[in-house]
Amino acid sequence: MSERIVIAGAGLAGLRAAERLRELGFDGEVVVLGAEPDIAYHRPALSKQLLTGAVSRADTLLADPLEVDAEWRFGTPVTGLSPNRQVVHLRDEELHYDGLIIATGVEPRRLPGAPHGHPRVVVVRTLADTIALQRALGTNPGPVAVIGDGFIGCEVASSLREMNREVVLFGRERSLLADVLGPDIGDWLTALHTARGVHLELGTTIRRWRPARTHVGLEFADGRALEVACVVVAVGSVPAVSWLRGAKLPLDDGVVCGPTCHVVGSSTIVAAGDVARWPNLRFDPTPQREEHWLNAVEMSRAAAQNLLTGPQGSPAYTPVPRYWSEQHGVRIQVAGRPALATDTVLLESPVPGTRPITGFVRQGRLVGLIGLDSPAAVLHWTAELARQHPAPAEPPPEVRPRHRTGAVAGH
Repeated sequence: MSERIVIAGAGLAGLRAAERLRELGFDGEVVVLGAEPDIAYHRPALSKQLLTGAVSRADTLLADPLEVDAEWRFGTPVTGLSPNRQVVHLRDEELHYDGLIIATGVEPRRLPGAPHGHPRVVVVRTLADTIALQRALGTNPGPVAVIGDGFIGCEVASSLREMNREVVLFGRERSLLADVLGPDIGDWLTALHTARGVHLELGTTIRRWRPARTHVGLEFADGRALEVACVVVAVGSVPAVSWLRGAKLPLDDGVVCGPTCHVVGSSTIVAAGDVARWPNLRFDPTPQREEHWLNAVEMSRAAAQNLLTGPQGSPAYTPVPRYWSEQHGVRIQVAGRPALATDTVLLESPVPGTRPITGFVRQGRLVGLIGLDSPAAVLHWTAELARQHPAPAEPPPEVRPRHRTGAVAGH
């Protein structure tokens, strides 16, 4: 009887994990369980090109299910897990696994007091969310409120201005993304949004919501009122781990993994992507989560390979984190771990006439960098960042790709 690897989550991480299993020659069953009705799609496009209409829904899909040798079960959320029996619970079925890859990602954080579920109060997390937002925009030409000053909120505000919509952006801090990009770049980004016509309400709270069929009324804490066509709630996300309650896996802002992506305490379960919290030993032994596109790709491939290898022979997953955002036509690129820094320095660009890079430094070493419209310079300094933080030396992993997963190789 062939072995079965179950992948919980059919998004980007789940797709790339399935592909990697087949690349490595795993010839058992691969079953991918997805809560959404679609195969993985380009999620960053939701707040940018798909929202503005620059690309279609079909353009965002990353693969055809027929292209990847797996059993795809869409619209099938996992509801529970029994690790001692190696069983994943579905609504009306139990599914045995020999190896499990947890790739369920994150879900939008709820804003207390907001009328979630109202058609004019939306989040931007799925294809269906963006289509709902487009529908709300199409039936009222009035201003749009965006609540949340993180990357999604700022990108949505930028896209709406590109569509010539009036935008009011609510944020908790005095400048946009200062907690991620630092105060100087945060101030610059705040000025950019203001210059491009985004009305900022920073440090303002909403006291009362008055949803109606054609609009949403908002009453501020200081007594002012605003009527908008719709509200986009973008106040962050939380790991999608509710289905793991009672499974006795270590949960702490995600599924806690060791350096090899194996869930702590298990040799048959790995996790990857937004839901996983693991120590990146290249930079810091403290477990962290990385909610970014490239990490979902790289970590899912590493997790799939290490599941086949087994925890003893697997290498640690030690990437140099990289991600980017585009707002008002400016590309913001981040590499490394800027949050670890105690100081910043301007790094000269290797390309004359382009902007310098902001370097983030700790104990005399570069730990992160941020570039604005400087892709060549970012590549140059990312290589230097990797040189200053080499991956820990390890023995080469022993990969057993045919048929058996390393997790059960002793059976």
